[in-house]
Amino acid sequence: MDYLEIEGGSPLCGEVRIQGSKNAALPILSAALQSPGVTVLENCPAITDAASMLEILEGYGCKTRREGNRLIIDAGEVHPGRAPKDCAGVMRSSIMLLGSLLGRMGEAFLPYPGGCVIGKRPIDLHLEALRQMGARLWEEPEGVRAVCRRAKGAQIRLPFPSVGATENVILLAVRAEGVTVLQNAAREPEIEELCRFLTGMGARIEGAGTGTIRIRGVRELHETEYRIMPDRIVAGTYMLLAAAAGGKVVLTEVPLGQLTAVRQVLKAMGARQESRGDSLFLWCPGRCRGGVRIRTAPYPGFPTDLQSPLMAALCLADGESVIDEQIFEARFKAAKELCRMGADIRIRGSKAFIKGTERLTGARVEAEELRGGAALCIAAAAAEGTSRILQYHYIARGYENIIRDLKALGVMVQCR
Repeated sequence: MDYLEIEGGSPLCGEVRIQGSKNAALPILSAALQSPGVTVLENCPAITDAASMLEILEGYGCKTRREGNRLIIDAGEVHPGRAPKDCAGVMRSSIMLLGSLLGRMGEAFLPYPGGCVIGKRPIDLHLEALRQMGARLWEEPEGVRAVCRRAKGAQIRLPFPSVGATENVILLAVRAEGVTVLQNAAREPEIEELCRFLTGMGARIEGAGTGTIRIRGVRELHETEYRIMPDRIVAGTYMLLAAAAGGKVVLTEVPLGQLTAVRQVLKAMGARQESRGDSLFLWCPGRCRGGVRIRTAPYPGFPTDLQSPLMAALCLADGESVIDEQIFEARFKAAKELCRMGADIRIRGSKAFIKGTERLTGARVEAEELRGGAALCIAAAAAEGTSRILQYHYIARGYENIIRDLKALGVMVQCR
């Protein structure tokens, strides 16, 4: 049984460097399939989701190796193989391989993507957008089969600014004939990062980071070297950890420009912040203020990936707060586990009402998904006594070494 044991109740004091971005690395790994040569990625996080993606790439003939945080992917001889079901079936991000596989080989088969249990997350938007570019797709009992011998540019408007659907369209459009104009595209920083990477491979893309992206297809892409940006969600997690547990924290290599919504919430909660370059200093000398009302939204709104960590921090804030989850309908799974620790949380539809309490108590709790697991780490570090957080493997999907990072901030933690 994999679990974390955390002794909480002490203020934080320490410094942590923010790892490379999970949500940028995974689509970039998919895009590496498009190069007939070697791709070198720096600052690629050593997380289990990245390891699973590498296994999937190897299933299509890629040769990969890791040298610390440096990844080398040789996609010179790929073939229309099949993604290992054990890998593709446990991570949502495997679906974005559709666009790359169709762009490189004209055909693909992927087991239905899995991942965290945080809602329905249908793939209909992906499939319909790819169909508009000429792909033929069949939903079979074990997965999705697709053929697209000659993708063509199209005018596509997404009904919702889905990050994954935006990425899939881009990954096929860069090799399509003509121009693709994607409207109501996702604006997340990870979309811009993918477009920067593809541009470095020879793609022609305009408008990344806006609601309208224009892609002119090219015949071939070439090999490149690229450094992946820091992870805004990991940074936000540790910022909210400081708000919950108190103390002084220094975070380095922080993508500050991507965290405006989170920093505004922390300011409302009374956390003191100072930035110098790409470093962030946080002081939380006492109990934070509650009484905040937050609604999750696509970027640049408050990210749904930080909703659970925020809930954990608000459990100890002074006052009653409300979180309105507008992205995923089942992302309050951490609430019942937080209540085991003494939190006062009531769920009504899409809203969580959190009445701050003066103390949480260590307990045996269970992570059911990635960000909810991180929220339990926050609560455990701020609680009195010892907590055991079961199913650590969920947390390892997105946090390179949360044990190392918590220790660096003064938290007593170990893996059992």
